[in-house]
Amino acid sequence: MKKITADTNLLVRAVTEDDPRQSLIAQTELAGAELVALTVPALCELVWVLSRLYKISPTDSASAIRKLINGGNVVIDEPAVAAGLMVMDEGGDFADGIIAFEGKRLGGAQFVSFDRKAISRIKMRGLEASLLA
Repeated sequence: MKKITADTNLLVRAVTEDDPRQSLIAQTELAGAELVALTVPALCELVWVLSRLYKISPTDSASAIRKLINGGNVVIDEPAVAAGLMVMDEGGDFADGIIAFEGKRLGGAQFVSFDRKAISRIKMRGLEASLLA
């Protein structure tokens, strides 16, 4: 059995089923692996691609991520992904939630950004955040 790290393009094919041949290959690869490592950058890219290129709603993107991470063979950075999904569930950006979480985990006491919505969502999570002008 294989232990794999899934690239974003594999995840996009598996989720969108936009290319029947590649989608089947991607889904088979994910299902057949002993272990599937889903990295935070790949999940951030997936959300970006789904929203920007495929115009998939944040709710449907969050559902797709949850479906992927609930595979019995999947390993993720659970706290980081949970932080991204929490912010996304509140209408914010998946990556912003992860960035704020990772920053705090690395010792950053305050999330700073020019993005007013991101600041609001991060503050809702109880983290310190500051809007730059």
